[in-house]
This record gives sequence, C-alpha cells and structure tokens, in this order.
Amino acid sequence: MRVLFVAQQIDYEPQGIMHLSSALKAAGHQVELVVVARREPVEAAREFQPDVVAYSVITGSQRYYLELNRRIKAALPGVFAVFGGPHPTFFPEMVEESGVDGLCRGEGEEALVELVQVLSEGGPDAVLGVANWSFQRNGELVTNPVRPYIEDLDRLPFPDRRLIYEREPIVARSKIKHFIAGRGCPYDCTYCFNHSLFELYRGKGRHFRQRSVDHVIEEIRWVRDHYPLEFVVFVDDTFVLSRTWLAEFAEKYPRQIGLPFFCNTRANLVTEEQVRLLKEAGCHSVSMGVETANDRLRNDLLKRRMSKEQILEAARLLREGGLHFTTTNMIGLPTSTLDDDFATLELNIQARPSYAHVFIFQPYPRTELGEFTREHDWMAGSFDDIGEVAWDHSVLKFDAAHKRALTVLQRFFALGVEWPWLVPLIRRMTRLPDNRLFWLLHKLWKGWAIKNRVHPVRLNWREIVEAVWHFMRIKS
Repeated sequence: MRVLFVAQQIDYEPQGIMHLSSALKAAGHQVELVVVARREPVEAAREFQPDVVAYSVITGSQRYYLELNRRIKAALPGVFAVFGGPHPTFFPEMVEESGVDGLCRGEGEEALVELVQVLSEGGPDAVLGVANWSFQRNGELVTNPVRPYIEDLDRLPFPDRRLIYEREPIVARSKIKHFIAGRGCPYDCTYCFNHSLFELYRGKGRHFRQRSVDHVIEEIRWVRDHYPLEFVVFVDDTFVLSRTWLAEFAEKYPRQIGLPFFCNTRANLVTEEQVRLLKEAGCHSVSMGVETANDRLRNDLLKRRMSKEQILEAARLLREGGLHFTTTNMIGLPTSTLDDDFATLELNIQARPSYAHVFIFQPYPRTELGEFTREHDWMAGSFDDIGEVAWDHSVLKFDAAHKRALTVLQRFFALGVEWPWLVPLIRRMTRLPDNRLFWLLHKLWKGWAIKNRVHPVRLNWREIVEAVWHFMRIKS
C-alpha cells in the first residue's frame, strides 16, 4: 500500500516518522512525505494517491493537522487518515473528530505496519481489532489495548533518513545529526506525560530500553558514510542511566566513530565517574534540567527530587571534567512569583552553564501539573489556548504586568546568566513590552552560544547563511 506522511515543518530529523517509514518499507509498502512548508499538501496527495495518510501530532498542533486532514480527505475521499504521536496517545478522544479514521496510542512501528497490512487485505472494517488503535464506527468508539513495548530495539530497522534528507536539503547538508540510543524515562516529573504513559503500558514490559552499543554505532557509521557528519546529538531523555552501557560506549565509540557528541543527563545522576566516561567517549556537551531554584517548587510541585547542592555539584563536576553543559529552566510556574524566577536566574549564574535555556511554563493537559493548574483555577482560558510554541507567553492567571515580565525575562534570561551585571537592568526591562529587538537579541546570543559552545562545527559561508536562516525559522 501507499502511505503518505504529512509534516508541517522539518527542523531536524523526526525520529518517529523515520522509524515508522523504515518499518513500513521493510514490510513492502511505499512511503512518501510532504513537508507543508515546502509544498502544497493537497497537490502532493493528489499526485501520490495514497491509500493511507498519516500525521504525527504534538499537543498544540492538533487543530492544524485536523483542518489539513479535512482538506486532503475532501480531495481524496477514499484515503484512510490516521493520527499518532504524543497528542493522540494521551487524548484518544481525538478519534471522534471529523475526518479521523484511526488513532494510534503508544509505540507505532508494529501497530502501523499491522494496520496497513490488515487494511490492504480486508478494508476499513477489518482493522477494528488491531492493538494500539482506536476507531469510531457508526457512532460507537472502538478502543483496543496497547501491545507490549518493543523489548529488543535492535530488531527495528534503522530510521529512514533518506525520507527526510531528500525533502529537506538543509537538514541533509547539516554536519550535525540527531540519533536516539534508547526509549523511555524512569522518572515521573509532574510536567511530563510519563505518569500517563506508565499507566497506559502497565504490565506491558520495561519502560526504559536501550539499543546495544554496537547497533547505535553501526547507525552512526552508516550516516557518516553517506551524509555530512561532524557532530552527533543524542536526543534520548536521559542518555546515562546505565553505567555498564556507558562504559562499553566509552570504550567502543571513540575507536569506531570518534566524533564529538551531545547528550542529556540529570544533576542527581552526575558523578565524577560518569563525567570521566563521557569525556573518554568524546562527549563535548551535555544538558541537564535545573527547572527552578525554589526547593518547594522543584521538589513538591515538579517532583524533581534533587537539591540545589546537587545541581551546583553536578555543574562543578561537568566544568572541571572539561564538558560544556546547558541547563533547562521554567518560569511562570503555578504558585510561583517573579522573585522565584529571578532566583532561578541567580542559581544558573552560580552554576555557570555554557547556555541557559528557559521556557515559560505551559500546563499540558493529562499531566499531573497540568491537572493541578486546572483544578486550582490557575488557568486563563482552556487547554486549547496552548500552542506549539512553549516559551513566549503564559496561559496562567497572572496579571498583565506579570505576564509581560515573564515574556521579557525569557528573552534576557540567558544573557543575564552570561553577564550577571545585566540582572538589575533586566529587572527594569521587565516593565517594558516585548518587541522584535528583544527577540533578536535573544536569538543572536542563543545562536552564537549553541554554535560555538554546545554544537561546534566548522562552517563555510554558504553553510553559515543556511544555518542562520534555519535557526531563525525554528520555533525553538
């Protein structure tokens, strides 16, 4: 069968779509991708004539994809439209929306391959019992349980990078490419969907799984042999959970690949040994979540379960071990004050990261903190007001001056961490409205710091122009 994936924009390799495509191709199906930012999707669908059109959806983008799907189905009434990804996984009622023929919850490789196969053999009514899928038929909902987690990730084919690189030349030419070494996170932070995922997959296998070191290295080698590659970014939630795996990686990766890389860690996991192993492996930079300086907010509200002392000790170990590191932070949390947010800035000044990311809190529904925000009447409006951009405004019931201050503080947070003498000026500037100059200063500093400290690669002039254009259009 013919399957068409539709994506609004490709900023870097979408792991989900690439894994789904490779699974479908391995099963003998034809796969195509249309990127709306580059081509009119209805025209592309008419040309490809898919049997199935598929969308990977995050919370905030669902309305965009539902409307786009209605347009495609109006042009191709017989196409079977399916939705998967984080939003459908946690909001299965999306299947009740007009134009949604099927909705996938959880891991999609086996589920999508089975659905396409059954659809090809028996038609739409034959798929009603396929695990992971929900359907609406004749006014009734059909919701099937999820199948067990894929235990052995090595048996999955490598993600289909050609699908992306042939349609996004800038991503293909980039010397920085993204990989994933494992799936799952054992932690239960309240702002994350992990709690709901634990419940969905209860009794269905280990939540955290890693590919073998050899399998990861084989994929990186293949990419290096076929495309420009000078810097590896691992997008795993937490790359360092297994000491044994990391030790093997530190022994094999520098001999067989030898490229610098970036990965994620947690402050309460950072040890002198971990830093040593990462450095031996060739790690250049890591990221860790600080989130907030306030102990009550960090440990009671967010359930991060780490102290300020652990955060500062982790920062010291990383610096002294020769690793660049970034932090992630949240401002505008429910029950927080602007003074709490400036305290977070001060904690980052003490930690001295190579770059400090900061996001304005968004109360995603079906997360513990999102429900807390709604139940305690902190929400202004509804969850539908949350967009894809999770950092430029607050949807909480702060007054107008507080909301304006949060937006401006987000623009200047990283600058204040780098040059602490700016903090008194930033406090005064939070009384001003946000503007394009503030946005530009934020983007320029972020771009310079990421390029020169976090993901350093050599660029010629053409690559610099492309990188700036690409960076400016990325919504992060």
